[in-house]
Amino acid sequence: MVLGSMAPRRRWLLLGLTALAVVALIAAGAVVVTRLTGDNTPGGGPVAGSPTPSPVGTPTPSPSGPPPGADITGPLNLLLVGVDTRVSVPGWEPHSDAVLVLHVPKGLNRAYLFSLPRDLLVDIPAFPKAGYKGGKTKLTHAMSFGSRVPGKPKQPSTAQGYELLRSTVSGYTGLRIDAGAVLTFNGFDRLVDELGGVDIYVDQRVESLHRRPDGKYREPAPGGYKGPQQVYEKGERHLNGWQALDYARQRYITGGDYARQRHQQQLIRAMTRKILDEGLAKQPERVDKVVSALGDTLVYVGGRRIVDIAYALSGLPENRFTLVGLPGSGVGKGSAYRGEQLTAEGRTFLTELRAGRADAYLDAHPKLVVKN
Repeated sequence: MVLGSMAPRRRWLLLGLTALAVVALIAAGAVVVTRLTGDNTPGGGPVAGSPTPSPVGTPTPSPSGPPPGADITGPLNLLLVGVDTRVSVPGWEPHSDAVLVLHVPKGLNRAYLFSLPRDLLVDIPAFPKAGYKGGKTKLTHAMSFGSRVPGKPKQPSTAQGYELLRSTVSGYTGLRIDAGAVLTFNGFDRLVDELGGVDIYVDQRVESLHRRPDGKYREPAPGGYKGPQQVYEKGERHLNGWQALDYARQRYITGGDYARQRHQQQLIRAMTRKILDEGLAKQPERVDKVVSALGDTLVYVGGRRIVDIAYALSGLPENRFTLVGLPGSGVGKGSAYRGEQLTAEGRTFLTELRAGRADAYLDAHPKLVVKN
């Protein structure tokens, strides 16, 4: 099915992530409580150009007034997070399984999307709200530690966990995070299906650890799973919701977690192309309906209404949407493995990005640009 033939509801559903970065978030998770709130905690705040947070509702603009988000000029930094699937287990503390940052420089005429390894060793700041004293550990634990609600050990808060994750990412990258979202497994699956699937170039043969060819989950077995496996052969492929998510989750492949990050970014770009080709982000009246349709699969935290950010990014040219793969390596050996660290080349990209010299740096280091 092509996008132009979709019923309006199919178009609306995809706008939930368009509103955040004109991208769709790769995610792994289950049930998360929807919260659309303003946020004034460190590392976040109102979007550049916005004097005060606005309510979530989408009033109809007057014929003579400016469109929503017209005053947002950038720069913008958006944090996109996918949560661990076991968040559906009572008392299970959510872990960030995918952490992506979208940087849009002033003028909003180009964007850079990069991933941070889930096992990246970082300094996680103290977070009194959750009783966490701070420490150096893997990035994925930031949301877990931050989600703890004193006196309610079996009721972790994903939105609260996001606050600590955001502060941690901001501290590591040196970027102010203006808004962000957490999307779950079910939410992503639903988005892709409502879009009619996505077309993507599979850059290496990938065998699924989790799924059978019919989409059902493989049976657990000692040391892993058993039964036939779904296989994604190299080449141009059309993937439905469960296939797209399954493909993007696999990390026991050549390249490991860094290959998984690349596949997540490629999938985001495939969905972005569909969105931008149809100009869907220029339909602000639909965005609130999208948020409602996503229901309990989306947590959005930002200083401005989701519709404002959507409109502000609606003119972003697809050919100026750059995917960046930050190289890294393991810290420690064997049983002493502690996590991952970015190479000097990856860390320098962040420095050049903050200084507004990302294009020149990528020209000099073309291997950092994710193709296909």
